[in-house]
Formats: sequence, structure tokens, C-alpha cells
Amino acid sequence: MFTTTVTSEQFIQAIIDTVYMVGMSLFVGALIGIPIGILLVVTRPGGVLENKLLYTLLNPVINIIRSLPFIILLVAIIPFTRMIVHTSIGTNAAIVPLILYIAPYIGRLVENSLLEVNPGIMEAAESMGATPFQVIRYFLLPEAVGSLILSLTTATIGLIGATAMAGTVGGGGVGDLAIVYGYQRFDTVVVVATVVILVIFVQGIQSLGNSLARKIRRY
Repeated sequence: MFTTTVTSEQFIQAIIDTVYMVGMSLFVGALIGIPIGILLVVTRPGGVLENKLLYTLLNPVINIIRSLPFIILLVAIIPFTRMIVHTSIGTNAAIVPLILYIAPYIGRLVENSLLEVNPGIMEAAESMGATPFQVIRYFLLPEAVGSLILSLTTATIGLIGATAMAGTVGGGGVGDLAIVYGYQRFDTVVVVATVVILVIFVQGIQSLGNSLARKIRRY
């Protein structure tokens, strides 16, 4: 019979910590990333608010941040994390790099979703005298809602993977449990259990995102 040194309470707490990190990071990251994605679309050449300077500055900055693997970003900004939350260990400390990781990622996903909107819809809106804000609010975003939901679903799944990596530096959550008890203490049961938990998370979120996107696209 297989045994493990980890209690059910520790598993439950690890799951709660993971949900907390993903939820907070996704919320703040979306508040930053969605406007970034919109700006990338409307300020690009030919956009409704074309601004070559802003687009030229914003685009490479996002590329630079996104080019950093999360584990490197996590370590590189430890001084900044300490300045914000006064610690570099634990769930609150992990949220800081998670936000910096996911915000530009969401920005790119939102950009791609908005670029899928038929340009003819934008042209029709402008020909009717709609202001740039009205074009964005009443035409661009509503047409892309289904795709945006799938984009946020992808971002959420990416965050789950990042929280697992945060466990390598004591970030808490399921990843921390897998590293401390599963890897360092050679507890195979913990490793298998954490894998199962993460798979359930990912499958559940992907199914929910797909379902919501389908319902919205029917209307």
C-alpha cells in the first residue's frame, strides 16, 4: 500500500493557494493586459487611433518581457518583489512576477483576438460616423467576445503552469508541494497527486472556456 507524508489538509491548502495565486494574478493581469491589447490594435498603422510612436514603444517592450522564461523572471525581479510585498517567499510574493508574466501575454492574446474581427465591420462603423471610442466599445469588442474568452482561458492555463514553477522558489501552492515533498523527499504519491490535480484544473478551465465561447458565438 502506498503511503505519503503529506496530509489531506496540506493538499487542500495547496489547492487553495494555487487558486488564490491564479485568481489574483489573472484579475490584475487582465486589468493591465486587456487595455494593452486594445492599444496595440487601435494604435497600429491603419488603426482607428493610429499612433506610430506609442505603437513603436509598446510593441517591443511587450516582446522583451514575453521573451523571458517565467523562472528567470521570477528570480530576476526578487528585489522588486521584496519592495512590493516585503518578502520573496510565499503566495503573495509569487503573485508579483505572475502578474508581470501574464499581463503582456494577455495583451498579445487580446491583440490577436481583436485582429480577427472583420475589417469591414470597422469600416462600416466609421462610415456611419462612429467615434473611435464607439468603434471600440460597440463594434470591435462585442465582435471579439467569443475569441477573448478563449484567450483568457489560454492565459489562465498558462498561469496554472507558472504557479507550479513558482514552487521551485517557495511560491506555495501545488507546485511547492510537488517540489518540497514529491521531488526533494522522493514521495511518488505526492508527485502523482499534484499531476492529477493540475490536469483536473486545466481540463475544467478549458472545458468551461470552450462552453462559454460556444454559447456566446451562437447569439
